[in-house]
Amino acid sequence: MDRRFGISTVVVAALVLIAGCSAPLQSGPGTAAADTASHPAVRTVSTAGTGAVAADADRAVVTVAVTARGASADAVRDRIAANATRMREALRAAGVADDELQTVSFRLSSRSQLDPETGVQTIAGYEAVHAHRIETTPSAAGEIVDTAVDNRATEVSGVAFTLSDEARTELRSQALERAMTDARADADVVAEAAGLAVTGVRSASIGSSGPIYAVRESAAEGAGSGTQFDAGPVTVTARVDVTYTVA
Repeated sequence: MDRRFGISTVVVAALVLIAGCSAPLQSGPGTAAADTASHPAVRTVSTAGTGAVAADADRAVVTVAVTARGASADAVRDRIAANATRMREALRAAGVADDELQTVSFRLSSRSQLDPETGVQTIAGYEAVHAHRIETTPSAAGEIVDTAVDNRATEVSGVAFTLSDEARTELRSQALERAMTDARADADVVAEAAGLAVTGVRSASIGSSGPIYAVRESAAEGAGSGTQFDAGPVTVTARVDVTYTVA
């Protein structure tokens, strides 16, 4: 009899213990305050910075075109092919490598004329334009233009001075450093005005940017001296958007 009573007592005690463990934990009013204190709101200041670095151009891009006109499409096609071949051969002889001479566009189209008596449009002939992009050094740009024009090129649509990939990469890195310095300077001013100080960088992103070209054509020094260009500086710009933490 006493043995059975002892077993029952143990079972009841175990049930009471389990029931106590399943009860929800209660938190006092100080719990939320303690959590807020351990995870305070992050204060931030967002600014944008820009940087620019200028350097002399080390590459030039010349765009020229040969043209042809004729009574038939076949005749125009053959003529412009001959004109383009002559120009390319002359440019190669002047030192332009094959990978520095590329076709950028080709067009062959008909030319129409209106018959004033019948009001009907008829084909008056055909014309073609073959444009080329030539990459060279700034000092050779004028010579390249003259060589192309002397060998059947009839249009010079542009001369741009730019940077090689290596120079552009180096200058862009410098421009980004200046942009970050600019952004930090603004953040320091804003934080100090609010009685705070910058403590770190929370996020940063790089905006779109690129080189700014400068092209000026200089007057030839006397007749027959050839085309000359003053390349001017190339400016590489960069922009960053930065969010700083402050305290």
